[in-house]
Amino acid sequence: MKYRTRAFVLIAVVIALGGAGGYGAWAYARYLTQSRAPSEVSVAPSAAAGPVIFFRNTASGQGQGMVAAVPAHDPKAPRTLTSQACDRVDATAGRRICLRTRIGLDSTTEELILDADWHIVRTRTLAGLPSRARLSADGRFAASTVFVSGHAYSGSFSTATEISATDGESFGNLENYSITIPGTSLTPQERNVWGVTFAKDGDTFYATVGSSDRNWLVRGSVGQRTLTAIHAGVECPSLSPDGTRIAFKIKSSDPNQQQVRLLAVLDLKTDQVTTLGENRNVDDQAEWLDDASVLYGLARGAPIGDSDIWVLPADGAGKPSLFIEHAWSPSVVSGVRS
Repeated sequence: MKYRTRAFVLIAVVIALGGAGGYGAWAYARYLTQSRAPSEVSVAPSAAAGPVIFFRNTASGQGQGMVAAVPAHDPKAPRTLTSQACDRVDATAGRRICLRTRIGLDSTTEELILDADWHIVRTRTLAGLPSRARLSADGRFAASTVFVSGHAYSGSFSTATEISATDGESFGNLENYSITIPGTSLTPQERNVWGVTFAKDGDTFYATVGSSDRNWLVRGSVGQRTLTAIHAGVECPSLSPDGTRIAFKIKSSDPNQQQVRLLAVLDLKTDQVTTLGENRNVDDQAEWLDDASVLYGLARGAPIGDSDIWVLPADGAGKPSLFIEHAWSPSVVSGVRS
């Protein structure tokens, strides 16, 4: 692809997304750097037994953009590279989901469902650029969110989120699910749904429903295709391993930083919200390392497309610390092979 053609496509992507937090430019920059010179990343022969963290390797050079793994107890260990390149990844003991950008005049996302050995089970094309990906704990359901253009939705960005069975059956776009928000009525064109996180019962999930500058945490049912609002002001929920709390993004209370999103935790039993000790803007869906800590990605200033994974206590009492350098989209899995 010639430089002028690449530049044209990049401009088209950014315009189509309406900015979308700069993700279009970031994704395309990652796409262009896949074939750089060999990397300094050490490649281990295999991941250690026990809990493993899969993530997108953002270190420059050979292996950039590939899914990698490190032991959860030793995140600074040499990383194992897999055979798959992904922008977003999530994993369970038996399944993986991979979203990756396919740049063109009509930019699309390739959604791959893979087995434990990273062999493709199925693949399909989604209209838009990768945003979020999640699997249910049993590996039965997959949720994919993409940034899209051309929606009637009036917010600052638009997404499309679909839940499907990892063996192929689709359960539809969540915008078309029946939705209950006390005191509010939204048509499918007025709602935007993203950030799915699954409970362990095989049916329940949580997500964000947004409309203009408002958003709600909703509890969903795959079987009944319903969404019910249970808390306002929640973005990109992530259910804790014990199922009692939701880590999420919350708007800064500072009127001069309305675009800043901070991390917080909602106790589902008491409805209490605890703001965590990260003061930087977070443009990611948190992942629980365990019941006491959350992981999340933060973009580096330069080069474009590089990022790190940070860890933060979930009780609001501690400060963030760097967990994995040159990494993005963490997924914590117990007892898996890489």
